[in-house]
Amino acid sequence: MKENIYRDLYCGEVNKTHIGKKLKLAGWVNSIRNLGGLLFITLRDETGIVQLISEEGDKYNSLTRESTITITGTVHSRTKDMINPNMKTGEIEVAIESLEVLGESLNVLPFEINHSKDASEETRLKYRYLDLRNEQIHNNIILRSKVIDFIRTTMKDMNFTEIQTPIISTSSPEGARDFVIPSRKFKGKFYALPQAPQIYKQLLMVSGFNKYFQIAPCFRDEDCRADRTLEFYQLDFEMSFATEEDVYKTGERIFYDIFTNFSDKEVSKTPFKRIPYREAMLKYGSDKPDLRNPLIIEDLTDILSLADFAPFKDTTIRAIKVSSIDKSNSWFKQMEEYTKTLGGTLGYIKVNEDMTFKSSLDKFLNDDIRNKLKDRLSLTSGNIIFIVANQNKEKCAKILGQLRIKLGNELDLLKKNCYEFCIINDFPMYEYNEETNTWDFGHNPFSMPKGGMESLKNSNIEDILAYQYDFVCNGCEMSSGAIRNHSISIMKKAFELAGYDEETIKNKFRSLYTAFQYGAPPHAGMAPGIDRIIMLLTGEENLREVQVFPPNVSGQDTLMGGPNELTEQQLRELHIKIRD
Repeated sequence: MKENIYRDLYCGEVNKTHIGKKLKLAGWVNSIRNLGGLLFITLRDETGIVQLISEEGDKYNSLTRESTITITGTVHSRTKDMINPNMKTGEIEVAIESLEVLGESLNVLPFEINHSKDASEETRLKYRYLDLRNEQIHNNIILRSKVIDFIRTTMKDMNFTEIQTPIISTSSPEGARDFVIPSRKFKGKFYALPQAPQIYKQLLMVSGFNKYFQIAPCFRDEDCRADRTLEFYQLDFEMSFATEEDVYKTGERIFYDIFTNFSDKEVSKTPFKRIPYREAMLKYGSDKPDLRNPLIIEDLTDILSLADFAPFKDTTIRAIKVSSIDKSNSWFKQMEEYTKTLGGTLGYIKVNEDMTFKSSLDKFLNDDIRNKLKDRLSLTSGNIIFIVANQNKEKCAKILGQLRIKLGNELDLLKKNCYEFCIINDFPMYEYNEETNTWDFGHNPFSMPKGGMESLKNSNIEDILAYQYDFVCNGCEMSSGAIRNHSISIMKKAFELAGYDEETIKNKFRSLYTAFQYGAPPHAGMAPGIDRIIMLLTGEENLREVQVFPPNVSGQDTLMGGPNELTEQQLRELHIKIRD
């Protein structure tokens, strides 16, 4: 086999066993120090950094950082006082005998590679190929590859079959806007990129496959934020003849194994805590609660509505108890202002040493109310009760949910070095749309209602629950899933309640509607988000830090210049006219 003309070893592989040997190395010039002719270069590749040395420093005056080079040199041991314990190769250095520049770099860089995260996101993404040389960002992508390999091995170990579903598909109402593709051949018609392989994987179950999975690209034309972007990947899987518990066990194994294998932090033991949606909204004010936060929301409507206080009348009243707070009055004012930004008004009660209340609200309370509060909240001296009232129950829950997060962070209450998982289930099948005065699907239109046809026919629409579930970790939604509706009659009734007639179902969901008439098995699945898994493992706060070439927060690709304009010829071929 022909030898590599650039290197014998990777930079990070050079060690004491190579002392005295002549080696070829290649990589990027990480740093240059010229000490009056004595030249020190650190050479970097994906595996690490090695120090090069030359007594002919003037020979390399034109060398620039981030240039790619190949060198030949002899490995020497460092003197004791020059050993660098922070470098994997810190006990050796390589004396340069020859050096060739393979790819010259401009002398002025857009940012310092080792500190690229200090630059603006716009600049980082424009020069993403430089940003990816940053060790932290580079390692994020390497970790991503390892996790995906691990996922594949795990899924195959559980007898799942990897299958790729189409990327070019049709528009489907799955909760977000589609990216549409105009057809050149079929005038006025459009394809769409998949929001998820939802319908295809259900059709695979009808096709007789027992267990399917894929590392699926998904596309959603929606506003970007820290945990959401235009394009992302998910572990999509589906199982035939499966129950909710079957999916839970599969999901628990996936998450537990990933997070225990790729992190030293404590991971929730399986089975994960199961929390019904309504309980989650009551206790945590969120359907993705961070269980590292010990604070619990209490409903005090039945007690405080008895107070002679007008703002408490005909409202939902909820509160958070904190054991004690050593904060100034100005801090409490800040919490009041924060609550105002959420659309609420904050009141609070401090419990004195003698168990009396210190609060502007106390004059509106009688002894009976005070005693009920003490019993309900198990109050002790030093406790603080934060109270919010609102005429809208859902809004009240959300305000308290945000306040709970704020207090948990401000007071440093979150449990450290752990991944706290839970499963939120029993989601409402429908939610009321105040803008249209209609009932919409709350989660996923393809879910099976709990109680089946009986529930659809005989329950109040707001009381119908669905076999839908989310896996949540540290306040982040990691996966959504459901027991799917495989019955034509139940499908028609479920869509009817959401305002769809049978013709609309046939047109919009033609494939499922037809396929379910040929013997569809009960089936279920879910789709853990790959990007969010990597985000949590790396401790990053933004999905773009774990994607290789992401768009910016506005959805623009500053690296490639997208979205861009098409030529008039291209537009004509696609039968498109741009309107002002």
